[in-house]
Amino acid sequence: MSATTVAAMLFGPGDLRLTQCELGALAPGMVRVRFGAGGICGSDLHYFRHARTGDFVVTSPLILGHEVAGQVVEVNGEAEGLKAGDHVAVNPSRWCGSCPRCREGRPNLCDNIYFMGSASKTPHMQGGFAHLFDATPAQCVKVPAGVSFAAAALAEPLAVGLHAVERAGDVKGAHVAIFGAGPIGLLTMLAARLAGAGEITVIDIAAAPLAFAKTLGADRVIDISGGNDELSATARQAPLDTVFEISGTAAGLASAIRNVRRGGTIVQVGNLPGGELPLPANAVMAKELDLRGTFRFGEEFRTAVDLIVAGKADVERLITARRPLAAAPEAFRLALDRSRSVKVLLTAD
Repeated sequence: MSATTVAAMLFGPGDLRLTQCELGALAPGMVRVRFGAGGICGSDLHYFRHARTGDFVVTSPLILGHEVAGQVVEVNGEAEGLKAGDHVAVNPSRWCGSCPRCREGRPNLCDNIYFMGSASKTPHMQGGFAHLFDATPAQCVKVPAGVSFAAAALAEPLAVGLHAVERAGDVKGAHVAIFGAGPIGLLTMLAARLAGAGEITVIDIAAAPLAFAKTLGADRVIDISGGNDELSATARQAPLDTVFEISGTAAGLASAIRNVRRGGTIVQVGNLPGGELPLPANAVMAKELDLRGTFRFGEEFRTAVDLIVAGKADVERLITARRPLAAAPEAFRLALDRSRSVKVLLTAD
């Protein structure tokens, strides 16, 4: 059955519009989902402000949104375990399953991956901030009806944190530092705690997110808006074993390199600006650091859903505002204001 949808579509920097789009008939082997809730991510905000994030540049109108959950309304063909009416958390990754990286168990590095609401490929893969959107059955992870769409939508950013901690290696008993107290930073903090981290320090340049991090369980928060003196003193007194750089800034990565202990590990989570960056790279050699990248997630998405369903990850505590999808432009502007928001959630109208 042919259908239309209304979606939050980006046309250029700051130009986000609610636009009616033609979906057409559901393709064979696909699932149609009615939007239930969606979180506005940092990369969504980069797209909104600049029509790009890192090296991914928007070259044609793009429906944003990759942290989404909803209700199945139609299934065309085989979709084992799925039927109309089911509630699902939607994995935004669509990997091929057959390339070398997929075969070695790293589907997030799939040579042929498409990712919802991303300009990483041309034509872009449209996102989930739409009343109706289509996905493959493999992307849809069923959740009990008693789990809110809001919680299910936040499985995606939790999966990012879980994968980052997996990339770090064993953090049990370690002093973990997190640069960036946004939603991904806070969920990485939660993932590190679940993995047995001994002490967690959160670093940022804004007081409001740091205060929020403290309420969520950070052992120590450090405001470096006035300089790095307190951070340096802390690193001397309580050496930083593992650092997650989530701010996505060259200054954050440079500070991580300078302050992590000798032989320590840095995991780059944040999407850094495109192009070359000035960094104290010689310290990576002199301190024999492990500098690791982490990109999205693989099977951690299902782990994130399981943790949420089991009540072991209270992700809804991060939500500071909810707005209907019809108010997406205003919701994006609110999400840009770190003094007033941590995680802004879009809901069905």
